[in-house]
Amino acid sequence: MTNLYTDRLLLRRWRESDLEPWAVMNADPEVREHLGEVLTREQSDASVARFEAAFDRRGYGWWAVEVRESGEFVGFAGLDEVDEGLPFGGVEIGWRLARPAWGRGYATEAARAVLAHGFEVLALPEILAVTTASNVRSQAVMRRLGMTTDPAEDFEDPSEPEGPLRHNVLFRITP
Repeated sequence: MTNLYTDRLLLRRWRESDLEPWAVMNADPEVREHLGEVLTREQSDASVARFEAAFDRRGYGWWAVEVRESGEFVGFAGLDEVDEGLPFGGVEIGWRLARPAWGRGYATEAARAVLAHGFEVLALPEILAVTTASNVRSQAVMRRLGMTTDPAEDFEDPSEPEGPLRHNVLFRITP
């Protein structure tokens, strides 16, 4: 089991005790603003089961993020294979934090640890990041990480209906 450590955070595999705060996050419309509808408890729990199965299969995935000092679960960060049907392929980095954890630099800190793992341990040649064109907070994290974007690679997510979640931007970074 590979844990990742930063000065303030522990990125680890999921625990039963994470399910409740994860469900609360997924029921928060502000947290889900750029992701789609809020999730039910059952949908939220099922997502963790998928995360863990993918992690077991590949050896990487979505880590639960915990504040080391308090042991508080604050969200997730990690790597995943790009969804089929998109106009590109590869491995993408992502993160999602509970609202009380916003604005503390946790997303950038966790993502830096994930990037290091992706490049140094997994030897990935490139890591991608995708978000809606309107998600300026995540785009700011991507820029802080040194990721770059080319407007020519912006795309319409075919899995989304017309609306604010359909237009997406693609960021890239290499070692």
